[in-house]
Amino acid sequence: MGIARLLAKGWIIFCLFAAAHAMRLAWLAGQTVPQAFPAIAICALLFIAMGLLFVGGFGVSAGHFTGTPLMERLRPHHLMPGFNEMVFVAFVALSFLNQVFVAPDVMEQGGAGALERAIFFVVPGQRALVHALEACTLDGGRAFAAAFTCLLAIIFLASAVSRLKLQAGLIRLEAVSRPQALGPTLRAFLFGLAAVVSIQFLFVGSAYPWLNCAAFADITGGVLIGLAPLMLAYLIVAALASLMASAPEKTK
Repeated sequence: MGIARLLAKGWIIFCLFAAAHAMRLAWLAGQTVPQAFPAIAICALLFIAMGLLFVGGFGVSAGHFTGTPLMERLRPHHLMPGFNEMVFVAFVALSFLNQVFVAPDVMEQGGAGALERAIFFVVPGQRALVHALEACTLDGGRAFAAAFTCLLAIIFLASAVSRLKLQAGLIRLEAVSRPQALGPTLRAFLFGLAAVVSIQFLFVGSAYPWLNCAAFADITGGVLIGLAPLMLAYLIVAALASLMASAPEKTK
């Protein structure tokens, strides 16, 4: 649960999700997949490389503090996703499929309307999003897509929190074998600070009034509705696990 790996995973998923929405918008504009794919793929790869270059620089600098070179700290099993990561990726794919293929057709019909009203009641950010969409006379299933993504984020958060002790133990073991440039307390503080700011922007909904109507109809809106709640849930889990790992381990 190091900062570098968290940034790398989050950036890759963000770029791929945005690229998928770019393909969808190009297809809706009348372009075929062979026409749109090369340009979008090149842009996505360049953005991914840019982010990984930054993260790699952070990892190299960490090696100078810990005395362990980056390549010695990097092992093949570190690249393998854990259970939380696999569930997260599955939920991201499910959110995108719902956002693109299901939400525009069902909208407020039956169970979709019930889910919208339930999330509208529980999540302040959903209310802020709905009000922003109404002011822009936009919907097209966006409200239901946001509600469905929030439901997936809640499920992921509840599932991951049930395994926090195990994750905190793994972080402690990793800290022994792979020292980090940032101490456990500072890392937990940074994760917690990022989580608090993200909660204010997304869960409370402070970010939505800042966006103009065009943002909800392009890639920005697609990522904000279909991916941001899940990434917030993952960040909260990372913050809680790091905070638990930074506490002194009890001995019997």
